[in-house]
Amino acid sequence: MILTTFALFISSFMSLFVFRKFAILINLVDQPNARKQHSGSIPLVGGLAVFIVVFSYLIIFPNTISSAMLYLSCASILLFVGVLDDLYDISFRFRLILQIVISALMMLFGGLILNNVGAIFGDVNVNLSFFGYMMTVICVVGAINAFNMVDGIDGLLGALATITFSSLGILFYFNGQSELMAFCAAIVVATIPYILMNLGIPLGQRFKIFMGDAGSTVIGFTVVWLLLEGSQSTDRAFSPVTALWLAAVPIIDAVSTIARRVKKGQSPFKPDREHLHHILLRLGFSSRQALVVICFISASLAVIGVLGDVFNIPEYIMFYAFIVLTVMYYFFMLRIWRISVRIRRLFKVQ
Repeated sequence: MILTTFALFISSFMSLFVFRKFAILINLVDQPNARKQHSGSIPLVGGLAVFIVVFSYLIIFPNTISSAMLYLSCASILLFVGVLDDLYDISFRFRLILQIVISALMMLFGGLILNNVGAIFGDVNVNLSFFGYMMTVICVVGAINAFNMVDGIDGLLGALATITFSSLGILFYFNGQSELMAFCAAIVVATIPYILMNLGIPLGQRFKIFMGDAGSTVIGFTVVWLLLEGSQSTDRAFSPVTALWLAAVPIIDAVSTIARRVKKGQSPFKPDREHLHHILLRLGFSSRQALVVICFISASLAVIGVLGDVFNIPEYIMFYAFIVLTVMYYFFMLRIWRISVRIRRLFKVQ
């Protein structure tokens, strides 16, 4: 296990350096603009480099997850289209259709369907029956885009993904599913070198690298795959409600942002600067401070989810608590600009 972990870590670092040069060669780089305030052209191959290593692990250990070849096929398609999107800015409509097709493949050939949402209204498990197919599509598309939306400051996407996969690994371990636990650990280990280079550690800003849409979409897809596998299989590792808490920050921030955009009559997927990390920067936090705050919130909510599952807290309590938290966050963010002005004046932040 130690040797495998070391091999994954080194392979990921080497992969990042190789793909970084490849990105510069084909101009697969991110340029600063009104929404992307960074210096210079940054290679967009973090996700490509990391998941090449993860895919290699899965090819060597194909029994790690159910329908491994289906996962590899779907994730590879998303990765390829993500690279094209980073290069040529593919229309969102095409990407949305592709994500729906990927959802259908998961359901038809992988049997990953959100059929049971748990006892969210009392003591009886709620079975979605036919509506499970529609809810699965919503979950897959939602997870993919939720993780894409949070990729706004250095280290954030990688850190949030690491928290989610680590939490998943813990729950799989408690349920005796060592292969799935090992797969989560492999993703975490392969992601750490990216986080370091994204933050300019230890080689400085010259070797900085971004995840890119290719990476964020595959992260979201992998999260929802494992959440469905862990909560819907016959050997259930955790409840469906627990899944919400493990990826709470991306989910709550995405739901709140989309709801606010719809309220304004805008496209739900129109880019803006009203995500949690933007708000913290507006309040005077540095990028690193915002990263620490959001990671602390995410880890705390994931711990609540894990403990709630381990100690068998009733699912309806966990579900309603999550709904209340989401609604509170939504109304708080509706008023955040007025609140931020008062806070900035109070602490004399420019």
